[in-house]
Amino acid sequence: MTTESTGPAGSAEPTGASGNTTRAWLRERSELGVCVLLFALGVLVLTDALTMDVDIAQRGPIGPRTVPFVVGAGLLLVGALLAVDVLRGGRGEAEGGEDVDLDEPADWRTVLLLTGVFLGAAVLIGPLGFPIAGALLFWGAAYALGSRHHGRDPLIAAGLSLFTYFVFDNLLGVPLPGGPLMGVL
Repeated sequence: MTTESTGPAGSAEPTGASGNTTRAWLRERSELGVCVLLFALGVLVLTDALTMDVDIAQRGPIGPRTVPFVVGAGLLLVGALLAVDVLRGGRGEAEGGEDVDLDEPADWRTVLLLTGVFLGAAVLIGPLGFPIAGALLFWGAAYALGSRHHGRDPLIAAGLSLFTYFVFDNLLGVPLPGGPLMGVL
């Protein structure tokens, strides 16, 4: 025989079966899933930082392990603070302030177009180089997101791609594949 009690929202919950009460308790505190994800990412980042090979000559107060330690510790701290807040009764706020109609279905066409553009750029960056693949990426993303200025968008995409290439390749020293334009650029 199951007895029913009124929960915080006034709904009747069976209290005789422990599986149902555990499931209801977890459903009311679903934000704990985000806490678990933050903890897992924090542990992953810290584990990666601890197993990183560091040359003796690179040792010092700030080395290649510093940023992963700070990020991993930050993830663990935010996960712990969020878990405490959720267990004390804190709830995530609904997306009422956003200009999003939650009753409308997802726009899968845009998602699939963007996915195709990103995968296409990843495939084309080797043979065509970053300037061309990046221009196609920027132009395709603008098209997928709704821009229909067929004369202006390719020019902006090409300029943005060349600017990004020069900043990374020349100013930051991060070599990007130039492709067929390597001799020209």
